[in-house]
Amino acid sequence: MSSVPAPAPPQPANHVNTNQAHMNPLPPSVFTLPQTAQLEALYTIIRDKNTSRGDFLFYSDRIIRLLVEEGLNHLPVVKKTIETPTGSTYEGVGFQGKICGVSILRAGEAMEAGLREVCRSVRIGKILIQRDEETAQPKLFYSKFPPDIKNRYVLLLDPMLATGGSAIKAVEVLMEQGVPEERIIFINLIASPEGLTTFTSKYPLLKVITGWIDEGLNEKAFIIPGLGDFGERRYCV
Repeated sequence: MSSVPAPAPPQPANHVNTNQAHMNPLPPSVFTLPQTAQLEALYTIIRDKNTSRGDFLFYSDRIIRLLVEEGLNHLPVVKKTIETPTGSTYEGVGFQGKICGVSILRAGEAMEAGLREVCRSVRIGKILIQRDEETAQPKLFYSKFPPDIKNRYVLLLDPMLATGGSAIKAVEVLMEQGVPEERIIFINLIASPEGLTTFTSKYPLLKVITGWIDEGLNEKAFIIPGLGDFGERRYCV
């Protein structure tokens, strides 16, 4: 059984990490999680090559849950009046429309459970994009969506945003299905400045929710410092 890392020690009130320093200012369509010492501790655990698979699953799931909750904060709401058990009325709000999650296979599937935990009976779509060996460009190999996806708000799920090629292709596929760009929210754990710049330049109306912005890409287009291959660490024993 793997040991559970001790909670991070309290940080001074002026603790600041360098997350956003790699991309300052942020594009107006990009939003990060609140940059706390607790969040940095979670990322430190999942980045560590010596972290066990069980701990990687547990702590990456915690971050995914935070990201999904933040994504839902960006959905539009409408005023709604309800009656409470005390017989009083309450002027609140409700979500404006239906949502669905769309995961970019295979790593994106890891984020589906976090979405289901906070959205009851949410519909899920899937996109499989792989690199075309002849053109070196991302190519759609498979997609499956709810039949009414064009009428829903879409949470696009993929843990890593490196060059942005797969995410751009996924949005292209969604828009071909009739989903307006402004109804798509892209959620990921770690992004590179290069990927964010390319992606947001292509789709400025689409919102991006990311947990961390890393230093950049190396010569092999891997995110640095990154956390390795998310799918391999998630699914391979």
